[in-house]
Amino acid sequence: MKLATSSGLGQQVEEGEKRCLNSEESVPWHACAGPLVSLPTVGTRVVYFPQGHSEKVATSTNKEIDGRIPNYPNLPPQLICQLHNVTMHVS
Repeated sequence: MKLATSSGLGQQVEEGEKRCLNSEESVPWHACAGPLVSLPTVGTRVVYFPQGHSEKVATSTNKEIDGRIPNYPNLPPQLICQLHNVTMHVS
């Protein structure tokens, strides 16, 4: 199936990837995340914040940010990315 993006480019998307967001497996994730949370769909352009990601990893693994988590000083503060996959985790 072709997925049209906002830029007008097409991308092949596996049928299973699209169903993932609306499948029965997503019910526990949505129950934990709350009713106001929405996820971008595959093919959407998103902004990735490396520092925020590093901080989240540090808090979820109980590690110091500067200690054991790699630091990339030449990486820009935000990156424009195109979403290729969505996975939902519940802990």
